[in-house]
Amino acid sequence: MPSQQKKVIFCTAGTLSFLCALGVVAALGTPLWIEATFLCKTGAQLVNASGQELGKFTGEIQYGLFHGQGVRQCGLGKRPFRFSFFPDLLKAIPVSIHVNVILFSTILIVLTLVGTAFFMYNAFGKPFETLHGPLGLYLLSFISGSCGCLVMILFASEVKIHHLSEKIANYKEGTYAYKTQSEKYTTSFWVVFICFFVHFLNGLLIRLAGFQFPFAKSKDTETTNVASDLMY
Repeated sequence: MPSQQKKVIFCTAGTLSFLCALGVVAALGTPLWIEATFLCKTGAQLVNASGQELGKFTGEIQYGLFHGQGVRQCGLGKRPFRFSFFPDLLKAIPVSIHVNVILFSTILIVLTLVGTAFFMYNAFGKPFETLHGPLGLYLLSFISGSCGCLVMILFASEVKIHHLSEKIANYKEGTYAYKTQSEKYTTSFWVVFICFFVHFLNGLLIRLAGFQFPFAKSKDTETTNVASDLMY
């Protein structure tokens, strides 16, 4: 492939990586990961509410990795509330999983920025074969994509398996009990998903630039070595 086309491909991959890094940075600090609704079970049972009456007992919540806000309803009007995970909810949430989500999100940002620099270096510099060359780009894209995948898996397990929304809604509520009705992932979660997809796409762009996948290259090398041994 001509050198100019390789530069264009590497610049495209580098730009996508940089935009992903900015997106994950923004996602990390915004409370736009989950939107959920929850029912005040205690209040609804006391008045035997059903149908449209349940709307008076349905609250909403929206949160991210550090803070969030919501509205509680138990038939007596709306009660807005705000919260932060650190230090307010440390006793209510699975701390180890939550910290790992933040940790892998940070690693994802760092590796994506490093990948951006490597792509640009390959486009305009004279790359070293191992660290800055195709093997390094494949490796960074794979590790970054794996971090993005881990962030989504860990956060989804925290929300679905450990019932995070329900624990937040019931935090410091001794009188009423709340039960989650619906949950949906919002902007920040899908930004991480797009970042994961972009790292996969970057791997295809490297291949499009004319560089073989590492495992394919190793097989070709082994074949060449075997042929040389047979000849001599």
